[in-house]
Amino acid sequence: MPKQVIKSGSRPPWVGLSAAVWVEIAAGNAYNFPLYSHALKSVLGYNQQQLTMLGVANDVGESVALLPGYACSKLQPWMVLFVGACACFFGYGLIWLSVTQTLPALPFWLLWIALIVATNSNAWFGTAVLVTNMKNFPLSRGTVAGILKGYAAIGGAVYTVIYNVFLDQSPPRLLLFLALGIPVLCFAMMYLIRPCAPASGEDSSEHVHFIFTQAMAVLAAVLVLTITVVGHVVSVRRSVSYALVGLVVVLLLSPLAIPVKMTFFRKKSTKKQERGEIDATTSPLLRPSSSLGSFIEMEDDDASDVQTLLAEGGGTVEKERRPRRGEDFRLREAFVKADFWLLWFVYFLGVGSGVTVLNNLAQVGIAVGIDNTTVLLCLFSFFNFVGRLSSGAISEHFVKSRAMPRTVWMTLAQILMVIAFVLYALSSSATLYPATALLGTCYGFQYSLMVPTASELFGLEHFGIIYSVMILGNPVGAVFFSGLLAGHLYDAEAIRQGSSTCYGPECFRLTFVILACVCGVAAILGVVLTVRIRPVYRSLYGARSSRLSQE
Repeated sequence: MPKQVIKSGSRPPWVGLSAAVWVEIAAGNAYNFPLYSHALKSVLGYNQQQLTMLGVANDVGESVALLPGYACSKLQPWMVLFVGACACFFGYGLIWLSVTQTLPALPFWLLWIALIVATNSNAWFGTAVLVTNMKNFPLSRGTVAGILKGYAAIGGAVYTVIYNVFLDQSPPRLLLFLALGIPVLCFAMMYLIRPCAPASGEDSSEHVHFIFTQAMAVLAAVLVLTITVVGHVVSVRRSVSYALVGLVVVLLLSPLAIPVKMTFFRKKSTKKQERGEIDATTSPLLRPSSSLGSFIEMEDDDASDVQTLLAEGGGTVEKERRPRRGEDFRLREAFVKADFWLLWFVYFLGVGSGVTVLNNLAQVGIAVGIDNTTVLLCLFSFFNFVGRLSSGAISEHFVKSRAMPRTVWMTLAQILMVIAFVLYALSSSATLYPATALLGTCYGFQYSLMVPTASELFGLEHFGIIYSVMILGNPVGAVFFSGLLAGHLYDAEAIRQGSSTCYGPECFRLTFVILACVCGVAAILGVVLTVRIRPVYRSLYGARSSRLSQE
């Protein structure tokens, strides 16, 4: 087999990862739906069933990433981000015109489509930065996925702070901010996000850089949560609020310190690094694919071709061998694999049940007597962030030290979600906050762990389109569990009470019991998937975990 080398570029991959942090914060705009959903209901006169279907549109737009996934294999990342910025502008702009009644009352179906277009910007943003950075850091997929998805979760809490501090809790102002502010941010960052020479993982400082990025994210998330909770409990002067928000911005900018440090304080490089070469055969996770074609230089092509032809003529090589798990799959090849559908259903049942609570969080709080539900949204966003960030770090540690499949942690999260839904079913303010924190953490685990798991089972070459099919579990779950189940049961109970708003434990109790059973089924499927894919992780990480255990 000819040796392959990857030519390194002049820009370190940390530049793109630092910029991607801000794009992921922008991609958290779909979490804003509970902040302006009541305005849609009151101004436009929608009932809860219609509002729930708009929540489904919110999830469909956020998660339908087939076009972005395909575009990532054909276009440069900045082009994908540009499409997302345009979708954000036109989608939220139309909703703003409707809520402010600048335009005549729009038909429900048109507003439903506008919300899909608006939140579909998240799919373009998230897919572009995730696919690019997963390829730039192929040996740290779990950590990178956790960081990026974690910052997306922070986005929900950041928007809550902006809504409370700067926008005076005005839904029209929030919608205008989303329509104008997010595109400007993406235009500023899109040039910095592009493919680079993959990080080899040999630099001892890389681990420290990841820890620094994670620590800054945790500090920012804690500060955002503090601003929201303290502002809800006591009156805080605007100058103090502005100063705290400024500190949050500094923390969110801090990952840019890594490429700055690497530029001004260069480490002495080895001879291979000085030549700009990385041995691509040192790890099965760093084998080059066509998606990295701009960085790959094949040596002795003619000799290799002759040897291959001779081997094929002798019948010793199959001309077209189907890929094995852990290699690069095309979508049609992955579709016929049981592991693909097991992972899809585990993800679908987990995030589908979680997003049901997120879409109805305001109504769940009102049903048990909580007036200000922004604290609930911020709490969910914070612990969603905790789940996403910690799942990447935890799973990465056990994958590399013990070759443990990441689906072990997905299964554990499903079991904890059963407990969370039982707490929700008790329908009291005492259990609502811990249930929201626990569910947010487990939801973050499911979302973040699916990403590296799919890339490890089916490769990085066509990861964009495979990832986009996987996250269809979000909108499908929203349709079944939020739209058809929770919305229908809520409206039925509200009609029984003779009101448009439902109050009391019966509004969602049956929904939560059903969702607890759904998560129980998902846990069983997770066990089956873990047993099936254990050999894959042994082949990918077994040698490295053995070496670490000996050390």
